Amino acid sequence: MPPQVCHNPPKTNQRGGCVMKRSRVQFQKGLSLQQFLNKYGQEEQCQRAIFRAKWPNGWICQHCGSIEFYTLKIRLLYQCKHCRSQPPLISGTIFTATKLPLTTSFLPIFFITQAKEGIAALNLRRFLGISDTAALRLKHKLQSVMKNADDTLKLHGLIQINDVYLGGQSSGGKRGRGATGKSAFCRSIEQEY
Repeated sequence: MPPQVCHNPPKTNQRGGCVMKRSRVQFQKGLSLQQFLNKYGQEEQCQRAIFRAKWPNGWICQHCGSIEFYTLKIRLLYQCKHCRSQPPLISGTIFTATKLPLTTSFLPIFFITQAKEGIAALNLRRFLGISDTAALRLKHKLQSVMKNADDTLKLHGLIQINDVYLGGQSSGGKRGRGATGKSAFCRSIEQEY
């Protein structure tokens, strides 16, 4: 068997094949469900996480700039001591219009970010015990936030893209790259950014 052809191979194995560097993204440690529940399993833990994300330098009134407030636990509001404005904790976040407990709203974050192959809204509905529309809404909100964050990042380093073909599967025909009805819309590219 002839050795594989590699572009700029970092190493070769004993059979002459390429040894690819382990992907940091693919093999990142991740978070187990138990670790996630230990960190965000209680409503108060979720509230603290949102508070820290929303006000990393401490609470500041949007109306008068005061840093003194009361906590109204019944409705998750923080009331300013000076102007009495009451900004809800979840306003301006992806949880703004939700009526779900924060623990239930946080779980899709775990399931979506930890599933390498993605997760269906139907599975989210089953796991969380919520309606189809609530599961789909949560999934779309999270995907939108992830996409917006991803759009701000620029590619750097060595970028490798494999070939991608567009076309359906036909029964009885040739499989793979040479199949009829398939069109390449992206070919192997290696570029240094």
